[in-house]
Order: sequence, then C-alpha cells, then structure tokens
Amino acid sequence: MLKNDTDVIVAIATAPGRGGVGVVRLSGMVDLNAFFVGLLARPALSPRCATFCSFLDDQGEVIDQGIALYFSNPHSFTGENVLELQGHGGMVVLDRLIARCVELGARLARPGEFSERAFLNDKMDLAQAEAIADLIDASSIQGARSAVRSMQGEFSVLICALVEKLIELRIHVEAAIDFPEEEIDFLVDERLLKNLQALVSDLRNVLSRAQQGSLLRDGMTVVLVGKPNVGKSSLLNALAGNEAAIVNPTAGTTRDVLRERILLDAMPLNVVDTAGLRETEDEVELEGVRRAWLEIEKADLVMLVADATETDEPDLRAIWPEYFERFPHVDQSVMVVLNKIDRSGHSPGLVEGRDRTFAISAKEKIGVAGLTQYLQRSVGFNGQCEGLFLARRRHLDALQKALELVLEGNRQLEIAGAGELLAEDLRQAQQQLAGITGQFTSDDLLGRIFSSFCIGK
Repeated sequence: MLKNDTDVIVAIATAPGRGGVGVVRLSGMVDLNAFFVGLLARPALSPRCATFCSFLDDQGEVIDQGIALYFSNPHSFTGENVLELQGHGGMVVLDRLIARCVELGARLARPGEFSERAFLNDKMDLAQAEAIADLIDASSIQGARSAVRSMQGEFSVLICALVEKLIELRIHVEAAIDFPEEEIDFLVDERLLKNLQALVSDLRNVLSRAQQGSLLRDGMTVVLVGKPNVGKSSLLNALAGNEAAIVNPTAGTTRDVLRERILLDAMPLNVVDTAGLRETEDEVELEGVRRAWLEIEKADLVMLVADATETDEPDLRAIWPEYFERFPHVDQSVMVVLNKIDRSGHSPGLVEGRDRTFAISAKEKIGVAGLTQYLQRSVGFNGQCEGLFLARRRHLDALQKALELVLEGNRQLEIAGAGELLAEDLRQAQQQLAGITGQFTSDDLLGRIFSSFCIGK
C-alpha cells in the first residue's frame, strides 16, 4: 500500500484543448463522497453507477453539469477510491473543476501517479503499467495490439514462468550445497543439466521476441551523413514517401537536422537528415556539421551516402576516415549507400564483395524498396507481429543479463563443479527478471519510469 495513502490526487485525464467531453479524475483512500460533499449537488454516489449532476464552486454556483462515476476500493484502476467527473471539454471549465478539488483538499497528481498507485496497490505489475503508456504512444495498429497484449499480462506471464524455473533450479542447487554428505551428488544430476539447457533456450526465445517487440515500439534511428550534394535529402524523401526535405543542386542546402518518422511494415524508422560534412568557414553551416556529429553519436545505424559517379571502390574506411578517427570500434553500425546509380551504371542492391554497401538511385526510386528490406533484416525484424508484446530497453537489458548469468553459471558447473557460483549466478538472474515486473525494483527506477507517463494516467 502507498506510504501516504491519505493523499487525494487530482488531474485532467483527457487531452488539452476543446472537446465534447473532458474528464477530471481523483483517487485516494479517503471516502470521496464525504471528501467532496461541497462539489456535487446531490446525495452520496453509488459505486459503479453513472450519475448526472451539477459540479459546484465554493459559492454553490454551477461550474458545469455532467456525469459523476464513483469506484470504491479495491475495485478501481488504482485500487483506491476513484471519482471521475465527466463534463464539457473546455480548458476553462476543467481548470475551474481542478481548482475546486484543490480547494477541498486534493493535490495535483504527478505524471503517471495514477498508474504508479495501481502498481503499488498490486492492481498490475510494472511491465503492465509501462504497457499503458506504450498503448497511448503507439504509432501503428500493430504497436497498439502488442501494447494491449503486454497490458493484459502476456509478457509478464512469460517472465514469471522463467522466474519459476529459476527458483526450481536454485532449490535443486542449494539443496546439493547444503547437504554435501548425501550419497547422491545432485550437481552432476543429468536432470539438472537438462533443466539448465532448457532455461537457456527459453531465455533466448523470450529475448528474441522481446527484441522484436522493442523494434516495434522504438524502431531504429538512422542518420544520413555524407558530403554536400550526394543525395541525402533525396534519400530522406524517398524513404518517407513525401517531400520532407528541400532538394536543390546547390551544395549545403541542408544546414540543420531534419527528422522524419516512417513505418517499414510496422517497424518505426526514425530517419535523421544532417548537414553535409565538409570543411567550411560559414558559421551556420559549421553549426550544422557540429549537430550532425552529435546525431551520429546517438544513431543505431549511420548511412554514409556517397555519389556513385565519384566513387569506384566504395570502401568505408577510405571514403570516411574521419568517422573511424572518432569511433574506431563501431564500424558495424555504419553502412554505405551508393547513390545516383542511374548515372553511374551500377546495379541496384548489395554491392558484390561489400557486406554493408547498398546501391540505389534515390531520385529515381531505384533500389529503395530493397534498401528498406535490408534495413529490417540487418536489425533482425521479421515483420511477424502476431503474438508480439512491446518491450523496452530495460527489459532487453535484464533478459540479456539473466541469460549471460545462467550461461556463466552453467560454465562454472561444467568446468569446476562450482555449485556455489552457479547458485549465486541463478540468484542474480532471478533478480534481473524480477525487476522487469517490479518484484525487485529500486525507487529511483520507479521514479524514472512513471515520470515519463502523461499527467492523469
């Protein structure tokens, strides 16, 4: 239960602006009927019954008329007493309602505080709470469906099943450590080895599905870089399917960072067009180059766009040595896009003998479809969205760490028969997985997660 369970919180639960309906939501463990006796012009509300009534100010004058809905604990979203006032969707009206609730003793809710209270009152686990925010932010039908699956607990069920298997293994291993005098050595039991291998397989399967779900949620950030006038803006327009960027033969047309979010078979792609990289004394263009390097540092994939009419052998290190001077160890996150093949005679597609070089004509749309498919394959997105759940970066990190710990424990067991080390690795792996659903979660992490939610949710 919440540490300060007497607090009543209030927030506008609908989007700002004009609308037919606006909702003000309140939550707290006190009796809201008694708490807001001066707000509603009617006797006590019945739980789960929609009641038409007037909302009054401190002088008894009508602020608005609408529907009042009362949900008594624990049968509510937050697990507390919840009151929803559904009035007309004007900001003046809603602001007056909020001010009146504050006068009567409520306080303004923090971002995500309603969902946080639902989590702390065991109405949902942390992964389900995060899925609420993901459903609100979903940018595609597939993303929304996957968020609903996570919200309904499909992801949590998989995680809990993995935790149960870890617990069973820990019981087996720790019993062998605690009772070494037994004639049977449980640490060399074939069943233990099989269960460890099965756990590794299950972890890899869930991690693979989570990686697909993460791509469905966050997509991939691709930064287009290259010399001026090689066709970066044309490539952005070709990928976006519209004239998102100005295209002009004058070198240095793009001087700032341009962003476009598109969907590739349900996978979001965040394309960033940058200023041409070259030596310049123009202060505006120089700032554009500086911002380009900042975007390069944050990118999931950097596309170096090169002019096919000027580059016979598109060797990445030869045509862009500056990148490897700054980032000598991350060449796997860079590829070459050989543009203007309509004027060079190159064939579209992967360049023979080059793993990460793709030939296209952005202006004529030649090879662009193949490039988008290559991008999906390069990050392992298979386009199959049925049965997927949305996953966040912290989920992937926890699953990856849990897998590494189980593999390391298994290695220690096979090499040295070190049951104590295996037991410790399994314990840490269980903590990693428990952190996904919130069974083992720091207050700092909770604060970061829920502060990213919208107010009123």
